[in-house]
Amino acid sequence: MTNLLDFTLPELTDWMRAELGEPDFRAVQVWQWLWQKLARDFDSMSNVSKACRARLAERARIVWPDVALVRESGDGTTKFLLRLDDGALVESVLIPSDSRSGARRWTLCLSCQVGCAMSCSFCATGQTGFERNMSLGEILGQVLTARAYLGDSRPDRPMLRNLVFMGMGEPLLNLSEVLRALRCLNDDRGLNFSPRRITVSTCGLEKGLEELGTSGLCYLAVSLHAPNQALRAELMPRAARWPLPDLVRALKAYPLKTRERITLEYLLIAGVNDGLEQAGELARLVNEVRGKLNLIVYNPVENLPYASPDPERVLAFERFLWKRHITAVVRKSKGLDISAACGQLRARHL
Repeated sequence: MTNLLDFTLPELTDWMRAELGEPDFRAVQVWQWLWQKLARDFDSMSNVSKACRARLAERARIVWPDVALVRESGDGTTKFLLRLDDGALVESVLIPSDSRSGARRWTLCLSCQVGCAMSCSFCATGQTGFERNMSLGEILGQVLTARAYLGDSRPDRPMLRNLVFMGMGEPLLNLSEVLRALRCLNDDRGLNFSPRRITVSTCGLEKGLEELGTSGLCYLAVSLHAPNQALRAELMPRAARWPLPDLVRALKAYPLKTRERITLEYLLIAGVNDGLEQAGELARLVNEVRGKLNLIVYNPVENLPYASPDPERVLAFERFLWKRHITAVVRKSKGLDISAACGQLRARHL
């Protein structure tokens, strides 16, 4: 049976017209029940006729991911192990922050693939291999699960404010479903997220980058992790098939709105890419792009031969960039105690 979460609004409208003979406004009502009111069954759709609800129940389902495990960190981060309809496992992470008013707001780190095909040498997900792409409903089902967990039922003042596609998988390798998800997220009749509150992070692949930028549906983050092609090929062998100079040229031409900048992500690994020589190369590279730099201290992953640099070395790297007028910030890792930090997701039972 059809999972209604796998439809965009135009697709749902067409399907209800063809299958149920329902007018277009009825699809909007159902859509709002799915995405704004977090309905998990048709009986709760009180402004939809009983006859329509009965026909919906005969032909369709509402399938959320099943929450197999929830782990909470001492810093407030929450990690979900989610079982999809076919039994596949993925993880998503809720990250807390406090607004200026003192109200708690949340960012959700989303997965878009079961596993990952990129095989980056420092990443837990990359060691698990690739299983399959996630569907529209599976991607956005993570948002529904997080909102339900938070009790976040007010679309006018949501607790869940930001979304980052930085979980399991490479978004550009599942671009068609990611773009469909972004269009649904941007729809003010549903989840109603502004593009400036959605960030899609990619390793930097030639295929799909321009299409993502042209869509205007999100902000872009690019994982560099190396300031030169040789080191990038060592750390990120599949991403490095597109030479770094070519990636930089594409980022220079990437369509940006007024005041929008690309986020460049750089993982600091002890003795590998955290020296001042690498900082100098990175400064020259970043200067070519309209962007800001996020420095991420490596988060330990079991059975991988890497370590975090000393705090003094991180500070020296950051100061070197500041002196060259590079906007660089060390991003604080959250959820380390539950393996929910950057590069630690691997979707396994513990």
